[in-house]
Amino acid sequence: MSKIAVVFWSGTGNTEAMADAVAEGAKNAGAEVELLPVSAASADVVGSDALLFGCPAMGSEELEESEFEPVFNECEPKLNGKKIALFGSYGWGDGEWMRTWEETCNSAGAVLTAESVICNDAPDDEATANCNALGAALAG
Repeated sequence: MSKIAVVFWSGTGNTEAMADAVAEGAKNAGAEVELLPVSAASADVVGSDALLFGCPAMGSEELEESEFEPVFNECEPKLNGKKIALFGSYGWGDGEWMRTWEETCNSAGAVLTAESVICNDAPDDEATANCNALGAALAG
């Protein structure tokens, strides 16, 4: 059974709802899942078989910088060869923060094993289904 960590930050609850759907998809696919708000996470999560990181777009399309970014930055040097996936919500823009984040992960040598899931504001049924599929993809 693969062990998956789902690490997220959510200000309004939208990315948390996405994290719940990602975790549910991974559990339904047979993975052991640890769902962690970033405040409860550390770089130790890199010991999991796969990692899912969730963070909404903030400011001028960037990661949340007071809680999420420091933990992600601790993990980043350890992501080489790791199976990961990204998800998050946004309220404006076109998803630039996600493209920048994917580039950062690729530069670190991470293996983005599924297409990132983004949604505008609260996840609708399609976004929730995409989050379930994202979790399942990393469980396999």
